[in-house]
Amino acid sequence: MSDTSPKTITSRRRLLALSATALGAGVLGGFRFAPAIAQTSALAKPTPIKIAWSQTAVCHSPLSVAFERGFFEQYNLQVEPISFSGSTDQFLQAIATGHADGGIGMALRWLRPLEQGFDVGLAVGTHGGCMRLLTNDASGVKALTDLKGRKVAVSDQASPIRNFFAIRLAEAGINPDSEVEWVQYPADLFGEALAKGEVAAIAGDDPHAWLQREKDGLLEIGTNLDDEYLNTTCCVLGLRGELIREQPDVAAAITRAVVEAQAWTAANPDESARIFAPHIPAGIPAETVSAILREHTHNHHSTGAALRSDVELWLGKLQGIGVIRPGTNLQAFAAKVVPDVLI
Repeated sequence: MSDTSPKTITSRRRLLALSATALGAGVLGGFRFAPAIAQTSALAKPTPIKIAWSQTAVCHSPLSVAFERGFFEQYNLQVEPISFSGSTDQFLQAIATGHADGGIGMALRWLRPLEQGFDVGLAVGTHGGCMRLLTNDASGVKALTDLKGRKVAVSDQASPIRNFFAIRLAEAGINPDSEVEWVQYPADLFGEALAKGEVAAIAGDDPHAWLQREKDGLLEIGTNLDDEYLNTTCCVLGLRGELIREQPDVAAAITRAVVEAQAWTAANPDESARIFAPHIPAGIPAETVSAILREHTHNHHSTGAALRSDVELWLGKLQGIGVIRPGTNLQAFAAKVVPDVLI
């Protein structure tokens, strides 16, 4: 069994932070990064595009970097940011229906509707590290296996965070449907539910989960950087299917701009945080945004075959907990939803 003690998780995240700061978008032993992307000329004429993003999601901060520092403009892309405050499935619907040309969302939220036929291609895996399973000393929970027969707070029953930790529980030999009770709470009440003993753990994403951990001194007993997931993306850039098919040069330009913004964010977390912090309605200071970014892997931006491998992994895990249909051909599905936009 792997070591997922709070001390081990914290040490792993510190290593990631140091590695990202020192190497930016370079190669780090054990990590799978997209191959270096050669610069190409900008599009022949200015091309308007719409990018959906969330001003409350810290993992979208590279998009604010791309907007402010001109990563899109260098490819002759004229970007109109479309702000969404809802869940990432709304981002997917906006892209699929043509209200936006692209946007970033969580793979574990998007793969089920993509199986149902949403016309969106996944172009870039943007990072990992924004999902956390937290508890307190009073719960007596020290590891995932201690959650058997206990309650876990989630924001909704189909959330990617719930799905990820259901996968982890299944891997630990616990039936996530019958041996753990998932209780739905508004994220703002997670801490109170845990403090009252109504649940034994809370499963959330950043920035809320990171802030809750720091505010209440909670123990982190699981993240999506544990074990084989250390090298795996959790969030992805989706592009409108018709755009990929009919304007492949535009799709490639958007993808390159996002990859470059991700690499810049990984190498410059403090400046990236300064750029993004004003967009957060809650007024989280730049220093906090920077600390959160340093615990993510924004230097992991997989494309093409590497992203297909990530997607196929997630599909298999979701199939194992009944989210993806049993008869789905995972390799064919991954090939369909992850086109080679940079060829």
